[in-house]
Amino acid sequence: MSDYIVNMQGIEKSFGSNQVLHGVDFLLKQGSIHALLGENGTGKTTLMNILTGILSKDGGNITVDDKENNCIAFIHQELTLVNDLNVYENLFLGCELKKQGHLDKRSMYEKATEILMKMEIELDPNTKVEDINASYKQVVEIARALMKNAKVIIMDEPTSSLTNVEIDHVFTLMRGLKKQGVSFVFISHKLNEVLEICDEYTVMRDGCVVATGEVDQTVTEASLAKHMVGKDLSYDDLYIEREIGPDIMRVENLEREREFEDINFHIGSGEIVGFTGLLGDGRSEIFNTVYGCNKDYKGKIFIGGKECIMHSTGKAQKQKISYLPRNRKENGIIKDLSVGSNMSISILERFKSLLFVDKKKEKTFVDEYVGKLNIKVADTKDLITSLSGGNQQKAILAKAISSNPKLVILDNPTQGVDIGAKLEIYEIIMKLAQQGVSFVVLSSEAQEILMLCDRLYVLFHGKVKKELTRKEANEENIMILATGGNLKEA
Repeated sequence: MSDYIVNMQGIEKSFGSNQVLHGVDFLLKQGSIHALLGENGTGKTTLMNILTGILSKDGGNITVDDKENNCIAFIHQELTLVNDLNVYENLFLGCELKKQGHLDKRSMYEKATEILMKMEIELDPNTKVEDINASYKQVVEIARALMKNAKVIIMDEPTSSLTNVEIDHVFTLMRGLKKQGVSFVFISHKLNEVLEICDEYTVMRDGCVVATGEVDQTVTEASLAKHMVGKDLSYDDLYIEREIGPDIMRVENLEREREFEDINFHIGSGEIVGFTGLLGDGRSEIFNTVYGCNKDYKGKIFIGGKECIMHSTGKAQKQKISYLPRNRKENGIIKDLSVGSNMSISILERFKSLLFVDKKKEKTFVDEYVGKLNIKVADTKDLITSLSGGNQQKAILAKAISSNPKLVILDNPTQGVDIGAKLEIYEIIMKLAQQGVSFVVLSSEAQEILMLCDRLYVLFHGKVKKELTRKEANEENIMILATGGNLKEA
């Protein structure tokens, strides 16, 4: 038996006149975790869609060394679970067990319990999916793959919307399954996670494999990033010292039952302020309230020194506040609209000519921001769902920053974005901050917070644990505070 459960040689693929794969080789060992890396649009997903049979190849050979004829499972970045169903119903969705013409709920529950016990996961199969956190949703997707006897599981950006605690949970599960002989293809832009969890790596650029090898002590984030973009990347000169203006926003004693309490903070003009913590820290709920999504709050919100009752998102927009939401699929994009329409919909008033939208002006705007954010799109008239996750993220970022806002709230701003595009987004944020635009960055990625922010607030269970200056902030201090600890006095 071969050491490789998957052997892809010389894979070619074109869409019309556009060749997206150029003789790609990919080898996956039995019982290993293999990172598949590259910027958005380099052909990673196309290659995996060919492996799973979703797409046909134009050339090359594929061998899957699996005598039991088990399937290959693909867990996409946008999870396919149904929130209104419970765990066992999601596991058997489309392949329900029946007895005498009726659903055999007992058997499905028992089999679901069996697979979760095998995975060493404590989760009641009767639990509604909407009531479990993001890491357990990933677990349910993996369980569904294992129920189909999958020996190869492809995971596309599995940690893009998870906190550090949730990521550790998923990684522990993956290591356990690896010992049982399950192989993983790990597609991710988080290079620190690649070094932590993966055994081998393959890097693609422009439809070709440019590097492959074992993840050992000689492999660094910098070396992987260089393979991905074809040049050295440096974040060293990203942060720019600048003068911070008067407070644009001040929040006093903000509270919402069962979500957060006694929240106090301020944001200066042109300042970048971070909010970070672990699962359940309440940061998204706080800024949903600040943005006008929740009416039933206590406390005061001051904008430009004047108290504002934030009872609608329209009120927030009139105050020149914009928001890039955390969940792109549910709250960010409008799936039935084009790339261009998704980018311009919030500022159509700007393009109005008499009773109609001036399409020429709208297209000029869209093309400008496609260029500014380097959005990879064949035609801005294509549906936004035709873009990769990272390019969708950049399109809704364009919507957030294009309305000439005074304050931009960014919730997980680089979700599913490759390392080169991350740097571009960070540079745009810093450039706008120099021009006086204020930013709130909500992120669990300490590296992102430390790289961008002038100050940060660390949250713990819905409360501000401590405010840190840029000089005081480091990963160790953030983790101590985020887990409820206190910093030792110098």
